[in-house]
Amino acid sequence: MRVIAGKLGGRQIHEPRGHKTHPMSEKLRGALFNALGDIVGLSVLDAFAGSGALAIEAISRGAKKAIAIDVDRPAYSVLERNIKELELDQQIKCTRANTGGWSDKNQQVKFDLVLLDPPYDDPQLGLIQKICRRHAAGSGLVILSWPGDTVAPKFDGLELIKQKQYGDAQLVFYRKSE
Repeated sequence: MRVIAGKLGGRQIHEPRGHKTHPMSEKLRGALFNALGDIVGLSVLDAFAGSGALAIEAISRGAKKAIAIDVDRPAYSVLERNIKELELDQQIKCTRANTGGWSDKNQQVKFDLVLLDPPYDDPQLGLIQKICRRHAAGSGLVILSWPGDTVAPKFDGLELIKQKQYGDAQLVFYRKSE
């Protein structure tokens, strides 16, 4: 796996082994960031971070700062390794925590972009709703990676603005509306 574009474009990223995580494909990641366009100076939450590829790609493309959260020990080790090897520890804070627990302790922290790539076998819709409600700033964007063969969820306080199918996955774009 590699960083697609930006100042780190072409650099390699390690990915967790096993099937507890499902790293977002380069094609899907590229589509996500191409759809977002200019993200220079934005703050990013990468919940369910796995390797941290979304946070790393965001920083590579000009985002100001990111927090990457994952509870899985092997995934978190890879996340830490990627941030260290790419020398991004000043821009990406990685946290080993349950995303819900982190949210409860950091309710006031807001982000311009909330990137959600939850486990497809246990997407935890209630947790996703909580993350969106608490952590999307003002009219912030929330992007959800969702199984392609499943109807995208609707969330209170979020307006679904776009969804795009990419093989067995889809990207669903929401804007905070409250």
